[in-house]
Amino acid sequence: MQLKGKTALVAGASRNIGKAIALTFAREGADLILVANKSGDELQQVTNECEAFGVQALPLQADVGNHEEVDRMVELGMRRFGKVDTLVSVAAIRPHKYFREISYDEWHQVFAVNLHSTFYLAKALAPTMMQRKSGNIIALGGLSALTAQPLQALVAATKHGLYGLIKSLALELGPYGIRANLIAVGLIDTERRNPEWYPEAAGGRPESETSAWRVEQTVLGRKGTPQDVANVALFLASDQSSYVTGDRIVCAGGKYM
Repeated sequence: MQLKGKTALVAGASRNIGKAIALTFAREGADLILVANKSGDELQQVTNECEAFGVQALPLQADVGNHEEVDRMVELGMRRFGKVDTLVSVAAIRPHKYFREISYDEWHQVFAVNLHSTFYLAKALAPTMMQRKSGNIIALGGLSALTAQPLQALVAATKHGLYGLIKSLALELGPYGIRANLIAVGLIDTERRNPEWYPEAAGGRPESETSAWRVEQTVLGRKGTPQDVANVALFLASDQSSYVTGDRIVCAGGKYM
């Protein structure tokens, strides 16, 4: 087991990529703090599935875009496990809009969830990681952390900022034995419950990117799976990547090329 004796906090753990990462870490022996905002029943189900691997799992509901809730949640997790070895920041919202249609409230909300949350989580966890001279921070960034597309000005702004934050964390925390990396994911086969975030999927936009068209842009000719991303997260969380920090791994089937 690659993560035996480790504790990981997964923010955005109730479904899709976050769930796959939680289950993969549990299978590899990690105890878990599982965080979601509203998906209480789903979060409990993931908790039960993780515990079936013989690890401990603590489900906590919190809005990671609110620093007070993050501090409260981290305190509860530390009280239960005494440490967090790995932070995996997955939570994100991805509304696709022309920049001129984005409201001020939407701008601030998406920044809170997509960018500020990782800052809040890292800030809350870094002090004990620094004391222990060990730690690991992993953020999910998407290709929007590296490129830009029409209708994605807001998401790209947050994810570019996230990659900058990760590199800065790696520089500042590296002397304390703490690594920080980003996973830039491409087209992943996930459940999307907010169709209003993806108006182009229904057509009617000149920039419409159908799922079939996007698959054709990948070298491997298929969508990725949440497990594909979870495998990368496991590599970054394990000692197999002990000399990797301040970097990003592109998990996109070759689309970035």
